Amino acid sequence: MMRIVLVGHGKMGRMIESLAKEYELEVAGVIDPLSPAHRAGPEADCWTGVDVAVDFTTPDAVMTNAPVLARRGINLVIGTTGWNQHEKELRQIGADAGVGVVAAPNFSIGVVLFEALVAQAATLFAPHKDFGAFVHEAHHATKKDAPSGTALLLKRTMEQAGFSRTIDVSSTRAGFIPGTHTVGFDGPAETITLSHTARDRTAFARGALTAAKWIKGRRGWFTMKDVLGLTDGQR
Repeated sequence: MMRIVLVGHGKMGRMIESLAKEYELEVAGVIDPLSPAHRAGPEADCWTGVDVAVDFTTPDAVMTNAPVLARRGINLVIGTTGWNQHEKELRQIGADAGVGVVAAPNFSIGVVLFEALVAQAATLFAPHKDFGAFVHEAHHATKKDAPSGTALLLKRTMEQAGFSRTIDVSSTRAGFIPGTHTVGFDGPAETITLSHTARDRTAFARGALTAAKWIKGRRGWFTMKDVLGLTDGQR
């Protein structure tokens, strides 16, 4: 049975832990000094033989833990957002260590497919200059980064699909909202919207566990598009 270590033991970490057995994954332990379940730091001998580290922490914690784990030959699944300025550095560390990394701002399978729909819509609307575009996202009050990593990903996706006009991005933080992303195209007399709503966080946990199983034995830098077979692989 594959063994994983949970880096971060907040809501997402605990949810991944509760679902791991469904995916035939054994949780070897937790790296999270703020959690009673914390076993040891990333350099500890107890992680020898672990296949994959699943990280849902903070941007600073990613750059503390991920390089150490990668250099130990442990593959990485990173769901934390807000550390993109360090991506080039972490890519190089992963390449030098010969490990596989799945990094994604959102591990929901539905969101990955939603992004593909958004790209197609942006391509269709790009030539019609009367239409403007926007991205709005809403999350629970405790989510720290705004806009969300997924909102920024959707904006980049639209731009890469050929939509060169301004794309307004806005955020809401309130209550316990698991996550809602809406992409809209607005013309002189009509509005078209595409929306994805997460009913709960299990979609993200299941996607992360799917990625953890998929990355075993692979080397390189991947996203959930690779996991779902929507791209040609290593980049």
